[in-house]
Amino acid sequence: MVPVEILGVRQQQRDQEIVVLLLDSAADLAIPIVIGAREASAIAMAQAGLATPRPMTHDLLRDVLGAVGVTLERVEIVALEGGIYFAELVLSNGVHLDSRASDAIALAVRTGSPVLCSAEIVALAGVEIVDVDQQAEVERFRDFLDHVTPEDFLGPPGGGTQGGGGRTG
Repeated sequence: MVPVEILGVRQQQRDQEIVVLLLDSAADLAIPIVIGAREASAIAMAQAGLATPRPMTHDLLRDVLGAVGVTLERVEIVALEGGIYFAELVLSNGVHLDSRASDAIALAVRTGSPVLCSAEIVALAGVEIVDVDQQAEVERFRDFLDHVTPEDFLGPPGGGTQGGGGRTG
């Protein structure tokens, strides 16, 4: 199991699916999990610190756990079968409860509990994170390499040699 960070909820432009993104920062991989609109709202609201006038189901579950003296130790994303993610709630009393991944994540956000994901799932479903600024810099460098000439490395016209005569320091 590897720790993952809940990046947030996004709507994919190509097919309008809503996903929650988990980040394995050690591997620079994001794990997109397709979720429903209600679960997306529950996760996003909790991440934003927004309270509802009445408790949502995930708030109620958090409160019930607290009322019986049990805490959510962690959430584990344990399986991926046929495009469906399976999770477990690991409670402080040692009990493991089967859960939908989206519900487990919504509860983890509300309790501040860590989320772990099977390394196998990360390897199978993880998508490489692309840093747009870094990608632009690489493109500029490739363009430079495509057009560079030996003359580009000569010193200024009539200015002698570069790197000159001696070392300092």
